Amino acid sequence: MNKAFATTLVALASTLGAAAHAQSSVTLYGTLDTGLDYISNQKSANGGKSNWMMESGNVSTDRWGLRGNEDLGGGLSAVFDLENGFNIDSGKFSNGGDEFGRQAWVGIASKQWGTVTLGRQYDFLVDFVAPLSATGSGFGGNIADHPFDNDNLNNDLRMNNALKYRSATYYGVTVGGAYAFSNAAGGFSNNNAYSLGAQWAGGPFNLAVAYLQINQPGGVNQPANTGGAVSSSDGDAVFTGARQRVLGAAGRYTFGAATLGLVFTRTMLNDPHQITQGGAYSTLNGDLLTFNNYELNARYAITPAFTLGGSYTFTDGHFSTGGQSYSPKWNQFMLQADYALSRRTDLYLEGTYQHVTGANGIAVLGNASIYSLAASSSDRQAVVAVGVRHRF
Repeated sequence: MNKAFATTLVALASTLGAAAHAQSSVTLYGTLDTGLDYISNQKSANGGKSNWMMESGNVSTDRWGLRGNEDLGGGLSAVFDLENGFNIDSGKFSNGGDEFGRQAWVGIASKQWGTVTLGRQYDFLVDFVAPLSATGSGFGGNIADHPFDNDNLNNDLRMNNALKYRSATYYGVTVGGAYAFSNAAGGFSNNNAYSLGAQWAGGPFNLAVAYLQINQPGGVNQPANTGGAVSSSDGDAVFTGARQRVLGAAGRYTFGAATLGLVFTRTMLNDPHQITQGGAYSTLNGDLLTFNNYELNARYAITPAFTLGGSYTFTDGHFSTGGQSYSPKWNQFMLQADYALSRRTDLYLEGTYQHVTGANGIAVLGNASIYSLAASSSDRQAVVAVGVRHRF
Protein backbone atom coordinates (compact mmCIF):
# COMPACT_ATOMS: atom_id res chain seq x y z
CA MET A 1 0.00 0.00 0.00
CA ASN A 2 1.54 3.33 -1.01
CA LYS A 3 1.86 6.21 1.42
CA ALA A 4 -0.69 8.43 -0.33
CA PHE A 5 -3.32 5.72 -0.32
CA ALA A 6 -2.67 4.91 3.35
CA THR A 7 -3.05 8.59 4.23
CA THR A 8 -6.35 8.68 2.36
CA LEU A 9 -7.66 5.67 4.28
CA VAL A 10 -6.73 7.27 7.62
CA ALA A 11 -8.54 10.46 6.68
CA LEU A 12 -11.62 8.55 5.56
CA ALA A 13 -11.63 6.50 8.76
CA SER A 14 -11.58 9.74 10.75
CA THR A 15 -14.58 10.91 8.75
CA LEU A 16 -16.44 7.72 9.60
CA GLY A 17 -15.76 8.24 13.29
CA ALA A 18 -17.03 11.80 13.26
CA ALA A 19 -20.08 11.20 11.07
CA ALA A 20 -22.67 11.10 13.84
CA HIS A 21 -21.80 14.58 15.14
CA ALA A 22 -23.24 16.45 12.16
CA GLN A 23 -26.37 14.41 11.37
CA SER A 24 -24.31 12.69 8.71
CA SER A 25 -23.95 9.16 7.43
CA VAL A 26 -21.02 7.46 5.75
CA THR A 27 -21.51 3.98 4.33
CA LEU A 28 -18.76 1.54 3.45
CA TYR A 29 -19.94 -0.69 0.60
CA GLY A 30 -18.52 -3.05 -1.99
CA THR A 31 -18.77 -6.12 -4.20
CA LEU A 32 -16.43 -9.12 -4.39
CA ASP A 33 -16.81 -11.45 -7.38
CA THR A 34 -14.48 -14.15 -8.67
CA GLY A 35 -14.76 -17.53 -10.33
CA LEU A 36 -13.31 -20.20 -12.58
CA ASP A 37 -13.69 -19.76 -16.34
CA TYR A 38 -13.42 -22.02 -19.34
CA ILE A 39 -12.74 -20.14 -22.59
CA SER A 40 -13.07 -22.14 -25.80
CA ASN A 41 -10.48 -20.22 -27.81
CA GLN A 42 -7.94 -17.49 -27.07
CA LYS A 43 -5.05 -16.22 -29.15
CA SER A 44 -1.64 -17.53 -28.14
CA ALA A 45 1.86 -17.80 -29.60
CA ASN A 46 0.89 -21.26 -30.85
CA GLY A 47 -2.44 -20.21 -32.36
CA GLY A 48 -5.87 -20.46 -30.81
CA LYS A 49 -6.06 -22.52 -27.62
CA SER A 50 -8.69 -23.22 -25.00
CA ASN A 51 -8.03 -21.93 -21.51
CA TRP A 52 -8.98 -22.60 -17.89
CA MET A 53 -8.43 -19.59 -15.67
CA MET A 54 -9.51 -17.74 -12.55
CA GLU A 55 -11.24 -14.50 -13.48
CA SER A 56 -12.11 -11.51 -11.31
CA GLY A 57 -15.51 -9.91 -11.89
CA ASN A 58 -17.29 -12.22 -14.30
CA VAL A 59 -20.62 -10.70 -13.35
CA SER A 60 -19.84 -7.68 -11.15
CA THR A 61 -16.56 -5.78 -11.13
CA ASP A 62 -14.81 -5.91 -7.75
CA ARG A 63 -15.05 -2.62 -5.88
CA TRP A 64 -15.22 -0.90 -2.54
CA GLY A 65 -16.41 2.59 -1.79
CA LEU A 66 -17.52 5.23 0.67
CA ARG A 67 -20.86 6.96 0.16
CA GLY A 68 -22.01 9.74 2.45
CA ASN A 69 -24.32 12.64 3.07
CA GLU A 70 -24.69 15.50 5.54
CA ASP A 71 -28.06 17.03 6.36
CA LEU A 72 -27.80 20.78 5.70
CA GLY A 73 -31.40 21.55 6.66
CA GLY A 74 -34.22 22.86 4.51
CA GLY A 75 -34.35 19.67 2.47
CA LEU A 76 -30.71 20.04 1.36
CA SER A 77 -27.86 17.57 1.82
CA ALA A 78 -24.19 17.45 0.94
CA VAL A 79 -23.45 14.14 -0.80
CA PHE A 80 -20.35 12.31 -2.02
CA ASP A 81 -19.19 8.97 -3.40
CA LEU A 82 -15.64 7.62 -3.64
CA GLU A 83 -15.35 4.21 -5.32
CA ASN A 84 -12.28 2.11 -6.06
CA GLY A 85 -12.13 -0.78 -8.53
CA PHE A 86 -9.70 -3.66 -8.12
CA ASN A 87 -8.91 -7.22 -9.17
CA ILE A 88 -9.63 -9.60 -6.29
CA ASP A 89 -7.43 -12.33 -7.81
CA SER A 90 -4.29 -10.16 -7.77
CA GLY A 91 -5.20 -7.32 -5.40
CA LYS A 92 -4.25 -4.74 -8.03
CA PHE A 93 -6.18 -1.55 -8.76
CA SER A 94 -8.33 -1.44 -11.90
CA ASN A 95 -8.95 1.63 -14.07
CA GLY A 96 -5.30 2.15 -14.88
CA GLY A 97 -4.33 2.20 -11.21
CA ASP A 98 -6.54 5.18 -10.32
CA GLU A 99 -7.20 5.36 -6.58
CA PHE A 100 -10.91 6.05 -7.05
CA GLY A 101 -11.21 5.04 -10.68
CA ARG A 102 -14.86 4.04 -10.68
CA GLN A 103 -16.40 7.17 -9.14
CA ALA A 104 -15.22 10.26 -7.28
CA TRP A 105 -17.69 13.09 -6.84
CA VAL A 106 -19.24 15.57 -4.40
CA GLY A 107 -22.37 17.68 -4.62
CA ILE A 108 -25.59 19.09 -3.20
CA ALA A 109 -28.92 17.23 -3.18
CA SER A 110 -32.39 18.71 -2.82
CA LYS A 111 -35.43 16.56 -2.12
CA GLN A 112 -37.53 18.92 -4.25
CA TRP A 113 -35.21 19.94 -7.09
CA GLY A 114 -32.73 17.11 -7.54
CA THR A 115 -28.96 16.68 -7.25
CA VAL A 116 -25.96 18.53 -8.67
CA THR A 117 -22.60 16.74 -8.50
CA LEU A 118 -19.05 17.45 -9.67
CA GLY A 119 -16.19 15.02 -10.36
CA ARG A 120 -15.62 11.67 -12.06
CA GLN A 121 -19.05 10.26 -12.88
CA TYR A 122 -21.21 8.02 -15.08
CA ASP A 123 -23.22 9.16 -18.08
CA PHE A 124 -26.98 8.64 -18.42
CA LEU A 125 -26.71 5.55 -20.59
CA VAL A 126 -25.25 3.92 -17.48
CA ASP A 127 -27.75 5.52 -15.10
CA PHE A 128 -30.98 5.00 -17.06
CA VAL A 129 -30.64 2.54 -19.99
CA ALA A 130 -28.11 0.03 -18.62
CA PRO A 131 -30.27 -1.14 -15.66
CA LEU A 132 -32.78 -2.48 -18.21
CA SER A 133 -30.12 -4.52 -20.06
CA ALA A 134 -28.58 -7.89 -19.21
CA THR A 135 -25.10 -6.45 -18.71
CA GLY A 136 -26.10 -3.45 -16.60
CA SER A 137 -28.89 -4.95 -14.51
CA GLY A 138 -26.64 -7.03 -12.28
CA PHE A 139 -27.66 -10.49 -13.48
CA GLY A 140 -25.86 -10.97 -16.81
CA GLY A 141 -23.06 -8.63 -15.89
CA ASN A 142 -19.69 -8.17 -17.51
CA ILE A 143 -19.58 -11.22 -19.79
CA ALA A 144 -22.98 -10.24 -21.24
CA ASP A 145 -21.84 -6.83 -22.51
CA HIS A 146 -22.26 -5.86 -26.15
CA PRO A 147 -19.20 -6.19 -28.45
CA PHE A 148 -16.38 -3.92 -27.22
CA ASP A 149 -18.92 -2.38 -24.80
CA ASN A 150 -19.46 -0.04 -27.75
CA ASP A 151 -22.53 1.59 -26.15
CA ASN A 152 -21.10 1.83 -22.60
CA LEU A 153 -23.97 -0.11 -21.03
CA ASN A 154 -21.29 -1.99 -19.08
CA ASN A 155 -19.90 1.37 -17.84
CA ASP A 156 -16.31 0.89 -19.00
CA LEU A 157 -16.27 4.62 -19.68
CA ARG A 158 -16.46 7.34 -17.03
CA MET A 159 -16.50 11.10 -17.51
CA ASN A 160 -13.81 13.15 -15.79
CA ASN A 161 -14.28 16.84 -14.93
CA ALA A 162 -18.05 16.33 -15.05
CA LEU A 163 -20.85 18.63 -13.87
CA LYS A 164 -24.02 16.55 -13.57
CA TYR A 165 -27.66 17.24 -12.72
CA ARG A 166 -30.26 14.60 -11.91
CA SER A 167 -33.80 15.72 -11.15
CA ALA A 168 -36.06 14.57 -8.37
CA THR A 169 -38.66 12.02 -9.52
CA TYR A 170 -42.17 13.28 -10.27
CA TYR A 171 -44.96 11.01 -11.54
CA GLY A 172 -42.36 8.33 -12.16
CA VAL A 173 -40.23 10.56 -14.41
CA THR A 174 -36.56 11.40 -13.79
CA VAL A 175 -34.41 13.45 -16.17
CA GLY A 176 -30.77 14.45 -16.19
CA GLY A 177 -27.92 16.10 -18.00
CA ALA A 178 -24.13 16.16 -17.65
CA TYR A 179 -21.23 18.05 -19.20
CA ALA A 180 -17.59 16.98 -18.90
CA PHE A 181 -14.94 19.64 -19.52
CA SER A 182 -11.84 19.12 -21.64
CA ASN A 183 -9.87 21.30 -19.19
CA ALA A 184 -7.66 22.32 -22.13
CA ALA A 185 -6.83 25.99 -22.68
CA GLY A 186 -7.81 26.91 -26.22
CA GLY A 187 -9.29 23.44 -26.79
CA PHE A 188 -12.80 23.54 -25.35
CA SER A 189 -14.00 20.65 -27.55
CA ASN A 190 -10.74 18.69 -27.48
CA ASN A 191 -11.87 15.68 -25.44
CA ASN A 192 -15.07 17.02 -23.89
CA ALA A 193 -18.37 15.16 -23.48
CA TYR A 194 -22.02 15.57 -22.65
CA SER A 195 -24.92 13.26 -21.86
CA LEU A 196 -28.71 13.58 -21.55
CA GLY A 197 -31.30 11.10 -20.37
CA ALA A 198 -34.79 10.38 -19.05
CA GLN A 199 -36.49 7.44 -17.41
CA TRP A 200 -40.04 6.54 -16.41
CA ALA A 201 -41.25 3.91 -13.96
CA GLY A 202 -44.94 3.12 -13.68
CA GLY A 203 -46.30 -0.09 -12.20
CA PRO A 204 -44.78 -3.05 -14.05
CA PHE A 205 -43.25 -0.90 -16.79
CA ASN A 206 -39.86 0.84 -17.00
CA LEU A 207 -38.75 2.96 -19.96
CA ALA A 208 -35.50 4.85 -20.55
CA VAL A 209 -33.71 6.86 -23.22
CA ALA A 210 -30.25 8.48 -23.17
CA TYR A 211 -27.60 10.08 -25.37
CA LEU A 212 -23.83 10.44 -25.01
CA GLN A 213 -21.41 12.41 -27.19
CA ILE A 214 -17.63 12.57 -26.81
CA ASN A 215 -15.50 14.85 -28.94
CA GLN A 216 -11.96 13.54 -29.49
CA PRO A 217 -12.43 10.50 -27.18
CA GLY A 218 -9.17 9.49 -25.56
CA GLY A 219 -7.59 12.84 -26.37
CA VAL A 220 -4.88 11.28 -28.56
CA ASN A 221 -5.44 13.51 -31.61
CA GLN A 222 -3.06 16.44 -31.87
CA PRO A 223 -2.84 18.48 -29.80
CA ALA A 224 -3.07 15.56 -27.36
CA ASN A 225 -5.27 15.99 -24.27
CA THR A 226 -5.37 12.72 -22.34
CA GLY A 227 -6.44 14.58 -19.19
CA GLY A 228 -9.80 15.58 -20.65
CA ALA A 229 -13.28 14.14 -20.23
CA VAL A 230 -12.50 10.58 -21.35
CA SER A 231 -8.94 9.39 -20.81
CA SER A 232 -7.01 6.75 -22.74
CA SER A 233 -4.38 6.44 -20.00
CA ASP A 234 -6.73 4.64 -17.58
CA GLY A 235 -8.68 2.65 -20.17
CA ASP A 236 -11.82 4.81 -20.10
CA ALA A 237 -11.73 5.44 -23.84
CA VAL A 238 -12.95 2.20 -25.44
CA PHE A 239 -12.37 3.91 -28.78
CA THR A 240 -10.12 6.78 -29.84
CA GLY A 241 -11.00 9.01 -32.76
CA ALA A 242 -12.68 12.26 -33.77
CA ARG A 243 -16.14 11.78 -32.25
CA GLN A 244 -18.24 9.12 -30.54
CA ARG A 245 -22.03 9.32 -30.31
CA VAL A 246 -24.32 6.80 -28.61
CA LEU A 247 -28.12 6.79 -28.52
CA GLY A 248 -29.93 4.21 -26.42
CA ALA A 249 -33.49 3.26 -25.52
CA ALA A 250 -34.84 0.40 -23.44
CA GLY A 251 -37.98 -0.97 -21.86
CA ARG A 252 -38.77 -3.63 -19.28
CA TYR A 253 -41.98 -5.35 -18.23
CA THR A 254 -42.29 -7.18 -14.90
CA PHE A 255 -45.00 -9.78 -14.45
CA GLY A 256 -45.01 -11.87 -11.32
CA ALA A 257 -41.59 -13.45 -10.83
CA ALA A 258 -40.50 -12.72 -14.42
CA THR A 259 -39.04 -9.75 -16.28
CA LEU A 260 -38.76 -9.18 -20.02
CA GLY A 261 -36.56 -6.45 -21.48
CA LEU A 262 -35.83 -4.90 -24.88
CA VAL A 263 -32.81 -2.70 -25.60
CA PHE A 264 -31.68 -0.79 -28.69
CA THR A 265 -28.50 1.26 -28.93
CA ARG A 266 -26.72 2.90 -31.85
CA THR A 267 -23.04 3.87 -31.65
CA MET A 268 -21.33 6.05 -34.28
CA LEU A 269 -17.57 6.68 -34.41
CA ASN A 270 -16.08 9.22 -36.78
CA ASP A 271 -12.45 8.68 -37.86
CA PRO A 272 -11.79 5.76 -35.48
CA HIS A 273 -8.10 5.22 -34.69
CA GLN A 274 -8.03 2.55 -31.98
CA ILE A 275 -10.40 0.04 -30.42
CA THR A 276 -10.05 -1.81 -27.12
CA GLN A 277 -10.00 -5.59 -27.41
CA GLY A 278 -8.88 -8.00 -24.70
CA GLY A 279 -7.96 -5.12 -22.40
CA ALA A 280 -5.54 -3.45 -24.85
CA TYR A 281 -5.76 -1.03 -27.78
CA SER A 282 -5.65 -2.32 -31.34
CA THR A 283 -5.22 -0.07 -34.36
CA LEU A 284 -8.32 0.45 -36.50
CA ASN A 285 -7.83 3.45 -38.77
CA GLY A 286 -10.96 4.26 -40.74
CA ASP A 287 -13.54 6.83 -41.75
CA LEU A 288 -16.65 5.56 -39.95
CA LEU A 289 -17.54 2.72 -37.59
CA THR A 290 -21.10 2.08 -36.42
CA PHE A 291 -22.85 -0.50 -34.25
CA ASN A 292 -26.59 -1.13 -33.99
CA ASN A 293 -27.27 -3.35 -30.97
CA TYR A 294 -30.59 -5.16 -30.51
CA GLU A 295 -31.04 -7.04 -27.23
CA LEU A 296 -33.78 -9.23 -25.80
CA ASN A 297 -33.36 -10.29 -22.17
CA ALA A 298 -35.46 -12.24 -19.69
CA ARG A 299 -35.23 -13.40 -16.11
CA TYR A 300 -37.40 -15.68 -13.98
CA ALA A 301 -37.23 -16.39 -10.23
CA ILE A 302 -38.10 -20.08 -9.89
CA THR A 303 -37.88 -19.68 -6.11
CA PRO A 304 -36.95 -16.60 -4.05
CA ALA A 305 -33.36 -17.92 -4.05
CA PHE A 306 -32.97 -19.53 -7.49
CA THR A 307 -33.11 -17.44 -10.67
CA LEU A 308 -32.62 -18.21 -14.35
CA GLY A 309 -31.84 -15.53 -16.90
CA GLY A 310 -30.68 -15.07 -20.44
CA SER A 311 -30.20 -12.65 -23.31
CA TYR A 312 -29.70 -12.56 -27.05
CA THR A 313 -27.93 -9.64 -28.73
CA PHE A 314 -27.61 -9.03 -32.44
CA THR A 315 -25.09 -6.33 -33.35
CA ASP A 316 -25.14 -4.99 -36.91
CA GLY A 317 -21.88 -3.20 -37.66
CA HIS A 318 -20.52 -1.08 -40.50
CA PHE A 319 -16.91 -0.04 -41.10
CA SER A 320 -15.61 2.10 -43.94
CA THR A 321 -11.99 2.92 -44.71
CA GLY A 322 -10.20 4.09 -47.84
CA GLY A 323 -13.25 3.62 -50.03
CA GLN A 324 -13.84 0.06 -48.79
CA SER A 325 -16.87 -0.98 -46.74
CA TYR A 326 -17.32 -3.92 -44.39
CA SER A 327 -20.41 -5.20 -42.55
CA PRO A 328 -19.42 -7.24 -39.49
CA LYS A 329 -22.26 -8.81 -37.52
CA TRP A 330 -22.21 -10.31 -34.04
CA ASN A 331 -24.63 -12.87 -32.62
CA GLN A 332 -24.28 -13.34 -28.86
CA PHE A 333 -26.19 -15.61 -26.47
CA MET A 334 -26.00 -15.61 -22.66
CA LEU A 335 -27.57 -17.95 -20.09
CA GLN A 336 -27.20 -17.76 -16.32
CA ALA A 337 -28.33 -19.66 -13.23
CA ASP A 338 -27.97 -17.85 -9.92
CA TYR A 339 -28.54 -19.18 -6.40
CA ALA A 340 -28.69 -16.77 -3.45
CA LEU A 341 -27.17 -18.17 -0.28
CA SER A 342 -28.26 -15.01 1.55
CA ARG A 343 -29.27 -11.43 0.79
CA ARG A 344 -25.61 -10.61 0.14
CA THR A 345 -24.00 -13.77 -1.20
CA ASP A 346 -24.80 -15.76 -4.33
CA LEU A 347 -23.37 -18.50 -6.54
CA TYR A 348 -23.63 -18.29 -10.33
CA LEU A 349 -23.14 -20.42 -13.41
CA GLU A 350 -23.05 -18.39 -16.61
CA GLY A 351 -22.23 -19.07 -20.23
CA THR A 352 -21.80 -16.69 -23.18
CA TYR A 353 -21.32 -17.58 -26.85
CA GLN A 354 -20.35 -15.10 -29.58
CA HIS A 355 -20.13 -15.59 -33.36
CA VAL A 356 -18.89 -12.92 -35.80
CA THR A 357 -19.46 -12.79 -39.56
CA GLY A 358 -18.78 -10.31 -42.35
CA ALA A 359 -15.52 -8.74 -41.13
CA ASN A 360 -13.68 -10.00 -44.24
CA GLY A 361 -10.22 -10.32 -42.76
CA ILE A 362 -10.19 -7.34 -40.36
CA ALA A 363 -8.97 -9.26 -37.31
CA VAL A 364 -9.92 -6.80 -34.58
CA LEU A 365 -13.54 -6.90 -35.80
CA GLY A 366 -13.66 -10.49 -37.04
CA ASN A 367 -12.10 -12.29 -34.08
CA ALA A 368 -14.74 -13.03 -31.46
CA SER A 369 -14.07 -11.23 -28.18
CA ILE A 370 -16.21 -11.51 -25.05
CA TYR A 371 -15.86 -8.77 -22.42
CA SER A 372 -12.18 -7.92 -21.76
CA LEU A 373 -10.97 -11.50 -22.11
CA ALA A 374 -8.24 -12.20 -24.67
CA ALA A 375 -9.80 -12.45 -28.12
CA SER A 376 -10.33 -15.67 -30.03
CA SER A 377 -8.15 -16.55 -33.00
CA SER A 378 -11.36 -17.34 -34.90
CA ASP A 379 -14.84 -15.92 -35.40
CA ARG A 380 -16.24 -17.87 -32.43
CA GLN A 381 -15.70 -17.77 -28.68
CA ALA A 382 -17.52 -19.34 -25.73
CA VAL A 383 -17.07 -18.65 -22.02
CA VAL A 384 -18.46 -20.69 -19.13
CA ALA A 385 -17.98 -19.20 -15.66
CA VAL A 386 -18.81 -20.55 -12.21
CA GLY A 387 -18.26 -18.21 -9.31
CA VAL A 388 -19.25 -16.59 -6.05
CA ARG A 389 -20.27 -12.99 -5.41
CA HIS A 390 -20.57 -11.16 -2.09
CA ARG A 391 -21.91 -7.65 -1.50
CA PHE A 392 -21.38 -5.58 1.62
